[in-house]
Amino acid sequence: MAEDLDVKTALAQSVATRWQERRLSLRSPLDALAPLRPGRPAKPDLVPPTQVARRSLHTPHGRIALLHAIAHIELNAVDLALDIVARFAAAPMPQSFFDGWMQVAFEEAKHFNLVRGRLHALDADYGDLPAHDGLWQAAHDTRNDLTARLAVVPLILEARGLDVTPSLLLKMREVGDDESAAVLDIIYEDEKKHVAIGAKWFRFICAREGKDAAATFRLLVRANFRGGLKPPFNDLARAAAGLTPTFYRALTSQNMS
Repeated sequence: MAEDLDVKTALAQSVATRWQERRLSLRSPLDALAPLRPGRPAKPDLVPPTQVARRSLHTPHGRIALLHAIAHIELNAVDLALDIVARFAAAPMPQSFFDGWMQVAFEEAKHFNLVRGRLHALDADYGDLPAHDGLWQAAHDTRNDLTARLAVVPLILEARGLDVTPSLLLKMREVGDDESAAVLDIIYEDEKKHVAIGAKWFRFICAREGKDAAATFRLLVRANFRGGLKPPFNDLARAAAGLTPTFYRALTSQNMS
């Protein structure tokens, strides 16, 4: 529920560390439910995705706009990782499931602070530009179904980062912003692990229920995700994370129309 960004990221990392040290337990059914919306600062203004401007990386303002969008994604990712632990605390999952998402929360907080540091270096800050609420909407839409949450958040939304980050890295280096490129490189390497955690546990639940993982993924995405998936896909990075083309190739915009 923290609205202050420094408090939120510090608490996220503290909670993850205490969890890994086995100094915390999962919430009990007697505890308050996880909030429907996380605490956020008053800014940025949230607008429809179509109103979030796309900008060229060849100008400082364009790079600020891109970094701002990435910071927004990473802040949402902190809340998403902690939400899957709190909201599904009673799910019949091994402790290592929760270990994985606590590690994700720790790393997403690290990513947010790194990107925010780059914004500060460019005389900007998170909240200066509008952002959209699509990521949290995806969490809200899957709040009652752990398998759907895994399908949509790590295996669609985070996997998208594997597709787009390598080209963004190259463009940042081309325009001489090596500092931002170094941050994106850290995020890219960590996101591979995050998608792998999502794929591991999605496959685990499907196997336990005797379901075909790829077919179940396609069914859940069609039911819970607005719009088709857009190529190009980073097939190598996705496959290394356990997300093979049989999962998503049939879900491209053309195939879903």
